Amino acid sequence: MEEVTEREKGVREFGFTRTDFEQVKRLIYDYAGINLSDSKMDMVYSRLGRRLRARGLTTFRDYLDLVSSGDGEEWEAFVNSLTTNLTDFFREAHHFPVLSDHLRAVRSRAPLNVWCSASSTGEEPYSLAMTAVEAFGTTDPPVRILATDIDTNVLEKAREGVYPLERLAKVSPERQKKFFLRGTGKNAGQARVKNFLRNLITFRQLNLLDDSWPVRGPFEGIFCRNVMIYFDKQTQRKILERFLPLMRNDALLFMGHSEGLHHVADLFKINGRTVYSIVPGAQKNSFDRNTR
Repeated sequence: MEEVTEREKGVREFGFTRTDFEQVKRLIYDYAGINLSDSKMDMVYSRLGRRLRARGLTTFRDYLDLVSSGDGEEWEAFVNSLTTNLTDFFREAHHFPVLSDHLRAVRSRAPLNVWCSASSTGEEPYSLAMTAVEAFGTTDPPVRILATDIDTNVLEKAREGVYPLERLAKVSPERQKKFFLRGTGKNAGQARVKNFLRNLITFRQLNLLDDSWPVRGPFEGIFCRNVMIYFDKQTQRKILERFLPLMRNDALLFMGHSEGLHHVADLFKINGRTVYSIVPGAQKNSFDRNTR
């Protein structure tokens, strides 16, 4: 018989055992490559507990039976619940001038493509779009942005492009005026991204662990920030190897501040603060490995 802690007996609304947690870990790792540590047990309980309430269930065992039964709607809700979507406009601000300079330097090969591989609720791809507009001094720059995420809920929010004003705290007043429309009446306290900015972005659902990606390069830059921290080293390498054939040979890879690529030094080399470029020959070597 499985041991249940006193905390679980006295506090938790739903039955939740170590075996349940281990099953959650296996399911999300196999599907999305997310490696949940034991410290995430309370987070899992909190997020999935909302799904138990919504489905009228009382134990995680019943809920996980439902998820594993082939219920597509609940599987999507399960994945969406466990993906982390911490983001902000112009987060890690040092990346955007680097992107701006790079896009201007390669303008002769327009149209220029940039991939935001973890778009969350849209703040990052809209920051990329603002950067492109400012880099070229036009509301129709020769730049197109692909924004993808595994979470269908956040993608819908991103497509809407509507944010509470407090989310714009890191956006300068000048940029707010240029790129956003402030709501009035029942929409007071909110702002919507202007259409010319939205037109630069294509939002699409994508799981980086899928066998095939609905993505076509070549990309001048790929933003994959604060994503790799959820994967083990083997999964990280697999994804980074798949980036290579989609990138120009002088393209830039933008990573999060807590993500180092020392373990793939044969693929990418540091080219600034958490900015990487491709190691000469890495693309060919990756192609050779993938065609054996």
